[in-house]
Amino acid sequence: MTPFVEFLPRVGNYGVMALKKVVTLIYPGMHPFEFGVACEAFGLDRSEQGLPVYDFYVASLDPEPVPTYNGFSITAEHRYTEALDADLVIVSAGADAGVLPEVIRTLQVAYDNGAAVMGLCSGSFALGYAGLLDGRRCTTHWRHAASLAETFPQARVDPKVLYVCDGRVYTSAGTAAGLDLCLHLMRTEHGAEVANAVARRMVVPPHREGGQAQYIEVPVPPIGSDGLAELMDALLAELQREHTVTSMAARVNMSPRTFARKFNEATGTTPHAWLLRQRVLFARRQLEAGDEPIEVVAQRAGFGTAALLRHHFQRHTGVAPTAYRRAFSGMRSVS
Repeated sequence: MTPFVEFLPRVGNYGVMALKKVVTLIYPGMHPFEFGVACEAFGLDRSEQGLPVYDFYVASLDPEPVPTYNGFSITAEHRYTEALDADLVIVSAGADAGVLPEVIRTLQVAYDNGAAVMGLCSGSFALGYAGLLDGRRCTTHWRHAASLAETFPQARVDPKVLYVCDGRVYTSAGTAAGLDLCLHLMRTEHGAEVANAVARRMVVPPHREGGQAQYIEVPVPPIGSDGLAELMDALLAELQREHTVTSMAARVNMSPRTFARKFNEATGTTPHAWLLRQRVLFARRQLEAGDEPIEVVAQRAGFGTAALLRHHFQRHTGVAPTAYRRAFSGMRSVS
């Protein structure tokens, strides 16, 4: 059989089109949730509500069933060549380095032909292998952001946002952020009324505040010797107290300068920045699990005042403490 990458034709340069034909490429090991996001967003007929209907195709390399990450297979009626005259080509999440060369080549040719391309979660790696992230701002799930930046050093990876649209290249953060991206695209193409109507039917918010920084859990980094691990454990139990570099250094019998240097070597950040981050994480857990006033949370976390908590919480997570509590306490109430 002639390799796919050899016979793949180029259709021509269409330029940017209106969004009508949408093709999602499936490949072995892909994650079904992100694939389902593409199907839910663009594959349903909502014409009875007067909403746009897309020509939606699920395409595989050949007629054989495609095994997913979760142990079941999907059989598609269409092939990758459907993407060559598409308006939007979507790649779902999957193994970071497990993308088929045929997927990469399809993305390259479809993009050259004028299509927009979308990488959902770690599907952004496929766009990177196709050379479509070079010089562009992009994102992926926060767990894969460092790997994406290392693999594609010419890409400008932003791990804090839910999605990025840079020209005709779209990338999203993990799982549900793919829906945020699809709704944003609908809002851009058809207006807020259409996007809001689709969101209501999906029973999801039409737009989420902040970015994925509010979902990132940063554990205490691994530490070597010098008593830093013990100190950090103690600090986590004493967040409500005031701590300075001088006071922390004294507890491990170091000069402030030596302490700051060793702390940075062990954690990749400064003692002050680390302490602020741990206080924000503590506040997040308090907001998720309880109903205490913001002032009480601020005192327990070591910020002292609600105003100072709001300032640092917004800077680290992208949302206000009250908005964060609304989102996560709502999840708790229905779990």
